[in-house]
Amino acid sequence: MAKVHPFKAVRPTRDKVSLIASRSYQSYTPDERDSRMDYNPFSFLHIINPGYKYHKEISGEERYKLVRNRYLEFKEEQIFQKESTPCYYVYKIVNREQRSFCGIIAATSAEDYEQNVIKKHEDTLQEREHTFKEYLKTVGFNAEPVLLTYPDNDEISNIIFEVIQERAEYEFTTTYRDTHFLWVIDSKKLIKRLKEAFATIDAVYIADGHHRSSSSHLLTEDMKKENPEHKGTETYNFFMSYLIPESHLKIFEFNRLVKGLNGLSKEEFLIKLDEWYRIENRGIDIYKPSKKHHFSMYLDGEFYSLYLRKTKYEFTDALAELDAQILFKTILDPILNIKDLRTDNRIEYSHGKKGFVYVKSKVDCGDFTVGFGLFPATVDQMKNIADQGLTMPPKSTYIEPKLRSGVTIYEYE
Repeated sequence: MAKVHPFKAVRPTRDKVSLIASRSYQSYTPDERDSRMDYNPFSFLHIINPGYKYHKEISGEERYKLVRNRYLEFKEEQIFQKESTPCYYVYKIVNREQRSFCGIIAATSAEDYEQNVIKKHEDTLQEREHTFKEYLKTVGFNAEPVLLTYPDNDEISNIIFEVIQERAEYEFTTTYRDTHFLWVIDSKKLIKRLKEAFATIDAVYIADGHHRSSSSHLLTEDMKKENPEHKGTETYNFFMSYLIPESHLKIFEFNRLVKGLNGLSKEEFLIKLDEWYRIENRGIDIYKPSKKHHFSMYLDGEFYSLYLRKTKYEFTDALAELDAQILFKTILDPILNIKDLRTDNRIEYSHGKKGFVYVKSKVDCGDFTVGFGLFPATVDQMKNIADQGLTMPPKSTYIEPKLRSGVTIYEYE
């Protein structure tokens, strides 16, 4: 059973939430970041990029301590205020395409992560896990929820529907034209119903935030060892998550861009592809795959469709069904000699929201030799891989929604 609890969030005041909320730090270019910080003194970027104040790049423990200081300053100035009682939060996003995402922000259990009640489908890098764990330990808070998904549940949906009939505590639109709403659930009756509803769910799945989850679990283990009076109810035993039903999850593909053909001519490369695929030349018009196990390829100014020869390829488990794995096993590894998808500098990735026009442009300008278009993975594929204890290749999915940092903050006390 999933342990999904209310918590005392630290939140911006209503008048400043739109100024504070920011995208993830890595999603900004340096110029974008500086511009936002130049003209917006309330941006959450001021907290997570404290070196800006001193016109200096700061890293490691020194940076973590300054992040903590900036955060405390925001609290001292009453820009952030802490909830007086534990609450759940309904968070809704309506994006520019008018697609709606709606779910619950809550505290989820590090023990559930360890016991595989919170299920994983990606590997994590140990160095990143430990770096973020030390960051959390020093700054004492987390401002970016892990995205979890659960099977659609009528009781949870009914509670959310009931809550959103009232005026939202927050409503703001970003420069990306996404509109964000937040409702506070502080009713003891609704809190009890919601906790009981989540307790009927056998497993939830990480959609985005594997490193945040694993780092939070490592933090729990550290804090347990350091606390001789550990009870299991302390805030460090949980981490902040945004839980949305499976039907609200939107999965985009990650397309692949590759430099060089591993010493092969175009003709030699196509002959090797023919072993695994039925190949059709589609000419100069942009072409995208239309179903699973079907790929598009852009090479030398022309598009090709690649249809997997299913009598040749072995579907041994859930991972083998995944198109990102198929591409790796049939082309990237055996033909192009790309063994490590994380470290090989010949391969880059482009998420499907950018469109295949972006892939074409990067090949046409000479930055890359060939581009591959994939069909998006499904929620069921992601779940089956997690259920079998397997992990996807890097950059297999680009998942929405993407939340803003600084709207709800989880403190470790």
